[in-house]
Amino acid sequence: MRTATRKFSERKSFIANCHDPFASMLVKQSEGAGEPEDKVNILLVDDRRENLLSLEAVLDSPRYHLISVQSGEEALRWVLKEDFACILLDVQMPGINGFETAKLIKQRELSRHIPILFITAISKATEHVVQGYEAGAIDYIFKPFHPDTLRMKVEGFIQLYRKQKQIEYQREMLRIRTLELQEANKSHQHTMLELQKSEALSRTIVETSADTILTFDQERIVLSANPIIESMFGYRVEEVVGKPIGLLLSALGGADEIPVDNIVETVAGRKDKSVFPVDVQIRKATIQQKHVYVCSIRDITERKQLEIERKQHYQHLEALVSERTQELVLSQELFQKIFQSSPCLIAIRSCEDRRYIDVNKSWLAYTGYDYQEVKNVSEDRLVLAGDLRKRERAIDLEDAIRNEKITYMTRTGDIREGLLSTETIKIQGERCILSVVTDITERVYLEKEIARLDRLHLIGEMAAGIAHEIRNPMTTVRGFLQLEKGNQEKGSLQYVDIMITELDRANTIITEFLTLAKNKTSDLKKQHLFHTIEPLLPLVQAEAALSGKNMQTMLEDCPELYLDGKEIRQLFLNLALNGLEAMERGGTLTIKTYVQGREAVLEVADQGPGIPEDLLDKIWTPFFTTKAEGTGLGLAVCYSIANRHQARIDVETSKEGSTFYVHFPLPD
Repeated sequence: MRTATRKFSERKSFIANCHDPFASMLVKQSEGAGEPEDKVNILLVDDRRENLLSLEAVLDSPRYHLISVQSGEEALRWVLKEDFACILLDVQMPGINGFETAKLIKQRELSRHIPILFITAISKATEHVVQGYEAGAIDYIFKPFHPDTLRMKVEGFIQLYRKQKQIEYQREMLRIRTLELQEANKSHQHTMLELQKSEALSRTIVETSADTILTFDQERIVLSANPIIESMFGYRVEEVVGKPIGLLLSALGGADEIPVDNIVETVAGRKDKSVFPVDVQIRKATIQQKHVYVCSIRDITERKQLEIERKQHYQHLEALVSERTQELVLSQELFQKIFQSSPCLIAIRSCEDRRYIDVNKSWLAYTGYDYQEVKNVSEDRLVLAGDLRKRERAIDLEDAIRNEKITYMTRTGDIREGLLSTETIKIQGERCILSVVTDITERVYLEKEIARLDRLHLIGEMAAGIAHEIRNPMTTVRGFLQLEKGNQEKGSLQYVDIMITELDRANTIITEFLTLAKNKTSDLKKQHLFHTIEPLLPLVQAEAALSGKNMQTMLEDCPELYLDGKEIRQLFLNLALNGLEAMERGGTLTIKTYVQGREAVLEVADQGPGIPEDLLDKIWTPFFTTKAEGTGLGLAVCYSIANRHQARIDVETSKEGSTFYVHFPLPD
C-alpha cells in the first residue's frame, strides 16, 4: 500500500511538472474523488422556493451536495464555477426559461456532458417533451412526482457520473504513464549519449593531454599511463605499467599517506636519471570496492625558468623604479622648495576648467587670499586693472607671454604692478598654464621717488644759487624804495607801495624755494607732535570760519619725536590750507594725530571733490598747481620737509574728498 501511495505521489509530481492542463485537472479530481463516499454536486433550479425545499427533502443525502437556485441566470453562473453530476431544471421560469438555460449549458464545452432532468407541471403534451429533449434533456419528470422514482433516477445519473469520472481517471493515468515511460526513455537515451560523449572525451583528453596521466592502486603499483609519458619521462607505457609509482615520483614511493586533491610541487625522475620539477595532482576513485588513484603530472620546467627570469626582471624593474622614484621625489622636493620659496607670484591653472591647481606663498601674500579661497576655484583671482580687464580670457591663462607689464588688484583693492610670464605644462595628462608674476610695485615706486628726488635735488641746487644771486639786488632795491618813500618832496610815490609788496612776495617765494634746497639743515629736537601743531589750530579755525567751513580735531597724545618745529608747522599749515581751499562752504576739515604700529601719524582730511588720478604723481612737483593764484610749491615743500624727517606722505582720494597721511617713525 505504501509503495502504491509513493508511486501515486511521484506521478502527481510528474504531472505537476509536465505542464499538461488535463493532467493537472486529473490531480485535482483524484485528490477529492478517490473515495466512493465523496459528495457530488447536484444543481436544483426552480423559481419557487417551496418546490426547491421539496426537492431538497427528497434528495437529502450525505453523498450529495445540493445547490438550489431560483433563476436560469444564477444556474448558469454556478455551472461556470462548479462541476455537477446532474441538473434538475424547471421549465417555466421568469427571465431565461428552462429550455433556454439547457441550450446555453449544452453549448459550453466543459458543461455539455452534464445530464439535465426537466421538471414541469404545465403540460405533458408531446411537443413540450420533444422540445425538452431537443434542448438537451436526458429525462422529463412531471409534477407531482414520485419521490422514490426521482431518487432512483438521480442515483442512476450519479452512478453514471462516477463511472464516467473513473473512466476518465483511468484513461488519464494511462496517458500519464505513457508520458512517464517516454520521458524515462528519453532520459535513458540522453544518459547513454552523454556517457558515450564523456568516454570519448576522456579518452581524447588522456591521449592528447600534455600532462602525464596514470593510475595506480593501493599498493602504489602503476595500472595505466597515457602515451605522453614517453616524451616526458623516457619510458614506454609497458615499461611503467606494473612498476611502483616511486620509479617516477620518488616522493610518493616512501610517503606514508598519498596527498589527495591538492596540487603538490615536487621533482620527478627520468629514465636517464635526470630530474625535473613537476606539479602533481592525485584524485581518489572507487571501482568495485577497490581504491584506485588517478595521478596527473605536469612538467613545470619552463614555468620555473620563467619564474626565475621574471623574478630577476622584477628585481631589475624594482631597482629602476626605486631609483626613478628617488629622482622624482628629489625633483618634486626641489620644485616645491623653488615653488614655495620664490619671491615671485606663481600659480598653476587648468586650461580645461580654469581652476587653480596650486599657488605659492608669495602669490597668497601679495594678493591677500587664503589658500582655501583659491584651491580648485575656477573664478579669476588675479583681477587685472586698466585696459587688461577687457580681455575675454584671463591673462594668466595665455600660453605665450614673456615679461608683460600688468597692473593687478589685491583682495583689499590695492593696485600693484608686475611682470607676467606664462608657460604651458602638463600635469597627469592635463594641459595647464604655469604663470609667474614678478611684483615690481616697490621698484616702480622707488623709481618714481628717485626721479622726484632728482628733480627736487636739481631744484634745490637751483634754489640755493638763484636765491643768493637775487636777494642781494632785491635788498638794495627795497632799501632805496623805502628811502624814496620817506622823501615827500620828490614827487608822487603811488607806485612805491606796489613795488615793495611785490618785492616782499618775491622774497616769500624765494624763502619757500629755499626750503627745497638739499643742503638745508633742520634743527631736530625731541618734542610732541600735538604740541608742535597746537599753536596753529586757532589760525586754521579762524580761516575756516571766514570761508564758511568747519574744522574738527581728534588729537591723541603720541610719543615724542625728533622734529624741527618750524618746518612741521609749515608742513601742517600747507596741508590744512590746501584742504580748506579745496572745499565748498559747509565742508568739514578733519585733523587727527594717533599712533599706528611703530609710527606716529598726522592725518588731514577734507571733503572736497578729490584729486584726479592722472594728477596724483604731479602734485609733488615744484611749481605745479591747479589754483589760479598758487605758487605750486606748497606740497613740494611738504614733501621735502617729510623727507628730511625720514617720514613719508600717503594720499587717499575719491569724489568724497582727499586725505593726507604723514607717517613719522617712532624713535628707538
